[in-house]
Amino acid sequence: MEIKGTAVKSIPEFVGQKYASEYVRWMNSLPEASKKIIESVNAANWYPLLTGGVEPTKKVGELFFNGDYKKGAWELGRFSADISLNGIYKLYVKFASPGHIISRASRIFAAYYMPSKMEAAELRPNSVKLIMTEFDQPSEVIEYRIAGWIERALEISGCKGIEVKITESLAKGNKRTVFENSWK
Repeated sequence: MEIKGTAVKSIPEFVGQKYASEYVRWMNSLPEASKKIIESVNAANWYPLLTGGVEPTKKVGELFFNGDYKKGAWELGRFSADISLNGIYKLYVKFASPGHIISRASRIFAAYYMPSKMEAAELRPNSVKLIMTEFDQPSEVIEYRIAGWIERALEISGCKGIEVKITESLAKGNKRTVFENSWK
């Protein structure tokens, strides 16, 4: 299972922007394989999911969110949405319907994680389910990062009263991961 360099690159950018004075401590806390990836990450390349994405994200949770890797992953996902949905994409997100944006997330998802499969289901005026059915190395860390990305994408599109819930999880042994997303 691999993660795209653009997704990896957002992790040290997050730490550098939000916790600049702790950047060196975070880097030094990483396993050697993760540190090597972070030090030379290329946005166009693919990296092992565990060492490139999961371990660095877990360390963010441990160091900056009182050991709560889920909260750290969620905040990293939000940050990643800000980075990926900027410029011309930000205009697109603001003018497209929230349901359309989130249903497109299923296509975006495959550009960051390989191999993976996510599809939109039950698209309603104020809600949509995203269902992840393929992910070779299930990880709660990655699921929470995706949930944070969804939440921030909905905020950028102008939604209020957003709720993003993970109701089934491959990482917890379910046959799929379900993200239930709603807004007012």
